[in-house]
Amino acid sequence: MLNAIDKKILETVADIHDVPQGAYNIRKNGKGESRKTTKNIDIVTKTDKPGIDVIIKSNTKNESVHVPVILSATGLTDVVYNSFFVGENCDVVIVAGCGIHNSGCAKTQHDGIHDFHVGKNSHVKYIEKHYGEGEGTGGKVLNPKTTFEVEDGGFVELEMVQIKGVDNTIRDTEVTLHKNARVIVTEKLLTYLNQEAESNITVDMEGENSSAQIISRSVAQGNSSQKYHFNMVGNNKCKGHTQCDAIIMDNAKVVSIPEISAFNSDAQLIHEAAIGKIASEQIIKLMSLGLTEKEAEETILEGFLK
Repeated sequence: MLNAIDKKILETVADIHDVPQGAYNIRKNGKGESRKTTKNIDIVTKTDKPGIDVIIKSNTKNESVHVPVILSATGLTDVVYNSFFVGENCDVVIVAGCGIHNSGCAKTQHDGIHDFHVGKNSHVKYIEKHYGEGEGTGGKVLNPKTTFEVEDGGFVELEMVQIKGVDNTIRDTEVTLHKNARVIVTEKLLTYLNQEAESNITVDMEGENSSAQIISRSVAQGNSSQKYHFNMVGNNKCKGHTQCDAIIMDNAKVVSIPEISAFNSDAQLIHEAAIGKIASEQIIKLMSLGLTEKEAEETILEGFLK
């Protein structure tokens, strides 16, 4: 049964306020909590390791599947392997994400390994949110690994958000694009106190006329540290663009390593990276409108990560 804490976490990481529409699989403390399938979306428990297979039939349009994870047990390490098989000519939304409530002194950790196969001419919007809370001193650790194989003409939108409260994270994302396939990756991340975050994103453009865009925005506060490594590889006629913008505050540290590699004369790749503090004129302008300095700062940060 889901309690008040569970429901709050589901609302935060998956925008679930009640029983979600469409197919879903809710995992709590290492076990399946509830599940629903539809005519076009099946969810099957793996037999060789913890996790599920999500099978979406070809030509499925305007449907969604939610696969959130809740951890509320102190000292638990949960590892799950989820596979998604999206047929051809689909248009679907997949909502994942994990929330940890740790009220004890031992570390609680979730490692979610997700692999996707996106069929020809299919559009997938994948939303993954991470969140940590709890009055305990135990760590809240999330280590997602996500891989995408996008067939000819496929289009994938990735929204990866770390809201707050995660003490340590290593995020690994790998995307392979075939002919005329494209991907847009949007990453937003907030760290504070002594939190540490590392994000590694690799996009391999294997097919002709494939394209990719990576947009990363982050805020580092307190004594936290962030490290980013974005690697875009053009193995054919393709277009790619990476953009990493970070606001650094207090005693925080941010390292950004954009990398582009072209192995075809028709590959067009661009990278941009910027790290800096909030401009004083922005603070002053908002304070002139009646906000306190703290309110002005929070407004700017909220807008930056929106």
